[in-house]
Amino acid sequence: MVRGDLFWGLQGALDRRGLGPVAGVDEAGAGACAGPLVVAACVLKQTDAAKLPELTDSKLMTAKARDRVYDLVLARAVDYSVIVIPTAEVDRYGIRVMNLEGMRRAAAALRVQPGYILTDGFRVPGLTAPNAAVIKGDRSVACIAAASVLAKVTRDRIMAGYHEDLPHYGFDVHKGYSTSDHLAALREHGPSDVHRWSYTNVATVAVKRGLRPTRPVLLTYAALEKAMEAGAAANLAAVLDEALEPQLSLPLHAPVAGVGHNERSAGGAAARSRGGARIS
Repeated sequence: MVRGDLFWGLQGALDRRGLGPVAGVDEAGAGACAGPLVVAACVLKQTDAAKLPELTDSKLMTAKARDRVYDLVLARAVDYSVIVIPTAEVDRYGIRVMNLEGMRRAAAALRVQPGYILTDGFRVPGLTAPNAAVIKGDRSVACIAAASVLAKVTRDRIMAGYHEDLPHYGFDVHKGYSTSDHLAALREHGPSDVHRWSYTNVATVAVKRGLRPTRPVLLTYAALEKAMEAGAAANLAAVLDEALEPQLSLPLHAPVAGVGHNERSAGGAAARSRGGARIS
């Protein structure tokens, strides 16, 4: 991992050592419970520091500032790519799997082959070039910050489009994140196809309302546990069988001690790599 305030310096150091061009990769929407995951990769000119004075972590910028920087990055970047991973794909394989896969796709979609890739926060196996993770990379590395802007603006615009068809959820305001207003709307109206049925809060509401997903869903341990609680039944498989989907492609078991709430499955070690138990 790399730490520190290296905004343009890290890219410059890699370039001087013949490891350029340097690509930054970041995502938007991993923590949302509705909408797609968007991942971007970006290669910037080292000489463009003065041309991008507003560039920083997209979350620290106003919407208008992000739009301005977005346009500048598109105009000035050596290369960039933006990958949109639909909600259905997140539900099918799990957010962690698709976050890593999205970063691989974004790097592979660049027309310019990077000599080095910098990712925000965590390492990504299977990238197309030598790489390193940078803690708080969107605040400390220019090319990662640029990728964060491309990803967030793209995703915000998609969510604003969903608002036109589903105005009662308020997607134009919270962009699918779990704000109090969004959760209130979710409880009142139930989940839509835009929502991630694999997420705990969405799955819990679905069980309470007796709704079933229209696509394959890979529930996390936490979602399975909450579904059981919401269903007020002793047998988790029976809850899901009745409330979500009658045909289960994997046997389900009640949560057992020692299984984590974030990445492991309630079905045990066999499903661990996918982060949940599948509902087809």
